[in-house]
Amino acid sequence: MPRPALNDLVAFRTVARLKSFRRAALELEVSASALSHTLRHLEEQLGIRLLQRTTRSVSLTEAGQALLAQVQPALEQIDQALDGLNTFRATPRGTLRLNVPANVAQFILAPHLALFLQQYPDIQLEIVCEDALIDIVAAGFDAGIRFEERLQQDMIAIPLIQNLPMVMVAAPSYLQQHGTPQIPHDLTQHQCLRWRFSNGEYYHWELMDAGKLIEIAVQGRFASNDAVMLIAAARQGLGLAYLFKAQVEADLAQGSLVAVLNEYCDQNFNLFLYYPSRKQSASLKAFIGYWREFF
Repeated sequence: MPRPALNDLVAFRTVARLKSFRRAALELEVSASALSHTLRHLEEQLGIRLLQRTTRSVSLTEAGQALLAQVQPALEQIDQALDGLNTFRATPRGTLRLNVPANVAQFILAPHLALFLQQYPDIQLEIVCEDALIDIVAAGFDAGIRFEERLQQDMIAIPLIQNLPMVMVAAPSYLQQHGTPQIPHDLTQHQCLRWRFSNGEYYHWELMDAGKLIEIAVQGRFASNDAVMLIAAARQGLGLAYLFKAQVEADLAQGSLVAVLNEYCDQNFNLFLYYPSRKQSASLKAFIGYWREFF
């Protein structure tokens, strides 16, 4: 039996990981029809079906699962060996794929991206904004960024930013109409703009009172899983919002939002980058080093 080409096995691994010919074709930069032809040719070479195809989904057969389990470690070693050649180049190169919560990407990473890409012109950076906890290895990411309490197990975690300051804000019009809360308990009498997690749960506002962390299950008529929406709602006087200070610094300076309960706002949020292997790629090392210079 002739040996399959390495590129065919890479194509098989990509389809198996993404469970989609269309998405795999985009990642491999080929047409979906060409990718489908490659997989059919691989199956013909091996004389066995590896994939179950329907109009809506792709899944592995038992033989496909067995093959993937055997070739995956070898392909990862090849990837690492090729990436190791970056040490002989003047600058790192290759694609770096990160999975990041939307609010972190928008307000913390985004302002610094231009300088990073200028500093490393041979790196292709992909940031996928996603608040749900996913398996970054299965989804094909090099690393993820999450807050300390939401890190995946069995991952190597590196602190990127520590003690991110939080701030509670409201529009002057809201405070004029409803008054200004003086202590955390007052929040039960206010409209609070709530953060909704992807699993349907609502974030309990974490505040500090006499050095102790307290959680308040705030209530309100508006909720979102997008910080931009919460900020817009706060500007319109719909209620109080509890956000990272970096997200509303311009509003605070302009006076469109006013800070309240400053002495109770938590300052202990720690942001981590995490990844599955101690053998970092050169592009990931460059990214880590770059962000450590800032924070």
